[in-house]
Amino acid sequence: MKKLVVLTGAGISAESGLKTFRDSDGLWEGYNVYDVATPEAWERNPVLVQDFYNERRKQVLAAQPNAAHQILADLEEHYDVEIITQNIDDLHERAGSSKVIHLHGIITRSQSDRRASLTYPIVGDEIRMGELCELGTQLRPHVVWFGESVPMIEVAARICKQADVFLLVGTSLAVYPAAGLISYVPHVVTKYVVDPNIPEVGRYKNVTAIAEKAGVGMQKLKDILLNNA
Repeated sequence: MKKLVVLTGAGISAESGLKTFRDSDGLWEGYNVYDVATPEAWERNPVLVQDFYNERRKQVLAAQPNAAHQILADLEEHYDVEIITQNIDDLHERAGSSKVIHLHGIITRSQSDRRASLTYPIVGDEIRMGELCELGTQLRPHVVWFGESVPMIEVAARICKQADVFLLVGTSLAVYPAAGLISYVPHVVTKYVVDPNIPEVGRYKNVTAIAEKAGVGMQKLKDILLNNA
């Protein structure tokens, strides 16, 4: 079975009603991202940051996987699908995808304020101030903030090297190091890009662009992939 490696971004979840990480005005849900998505913001105002992610978590839990998520899950019948996502929602898993790597963490888990590798499932939809990890420090969202390392990037790079087919869905390739993962995909591998605004991929070989939103574009791509499975 061929290995289909998929890198997904905010565009795949937009059709489920989740706003993209950064809107055209540079804000995320009305906040400057540097006020809610950096270690410095957490140190400066942990209550604001905690409340912000508690609200984002409620939005994620209320959202449902869309057609694009479902198609990726369905493709497991024909391909060995491995998804690398920049998204912090759990919609891939809820759609049924079995191999998902979250580069930037997942909002349905908490982590230790002292040691990022200590993570816990969240009971309910909130992390409360005063909830502590086993080391005795405050629990925070399991989300990689600007200025923090991306622990799963090396694992993701290894997976990209193994791709028989590579797919980008709903990502502008603007956030590094995730944007550099396509460079690990072998030149001979067929690459597909699904997004209304195709990112700059001209220097890569064997690229087919499908300039559509995720749902429509993935249906077109599914037809192509099933003919080539």
